Amino acid sequence: MRKTFVCDESMIITIPIGSLRDLRDGQLMPEKFHCVFRDSYKVFVIKGKPTPMGAAQAIAGVFLFTLGLVSKSEFVFIYTLPSILFVVCGMLSFAAGKFPNMHVTKLSFSLNIISFFWSVAAFSLALVFFPHHVSGVAQGISVLIMTLLVVENLIAIFLIYWLSKAVCREHFNTLPTVLLKQGD
Repeated sequence: MRKTFVCDESMIITIPIGSLRDLRDGQLMPEKFHCVFRDSYKVFVIKGKPTPMGAAQAIAGVFLFTLGLVSKSEFVFIYTLPSILFVVCGMLSFAAGKFPNMHVTKLSFSLNIISFFWSVAAFSLALVFFPHHVSGVAQGISVLIMTLLVVENLIAIFLIYWLSKAVCREHFNTLPTVLLKQGD
């Protein structure tokens, strides 16, 4: 059977008006009515949880940068220094969830893609430069850094998925169709 309805991000507002027989004091239109519209950006803000995910991404980025500074190995600092990008992505994701601005959302989407690839590259570098001949503390720091890079990778994937739902759509501005439905 062929589908007869395709969701095209359009908005239809149905306003129930009173019966013409029951008119009093010019009150034909109701004071309050309900409008349902499934906007992708609102779905991103509600279900995608950009505010807590952005905060977690920024905190993990700060923690990674701090671990890179604490580590005595210069190789560790090389792949943790660009974790400043994670902090910026986290702040932008937080802002995209807090304030509905499409430019911030698009910038967050772009930087999260870069952040995803950087976390994969940094994890690969961490595996290559994993300290085999050093004390347990340096190995523990390296394992903690690799774990945080995996967390950053998962957060970036999650945010990319939800940001793509908000950014990659055909119509950004839709005009509503208003239907007035007379009550019986």
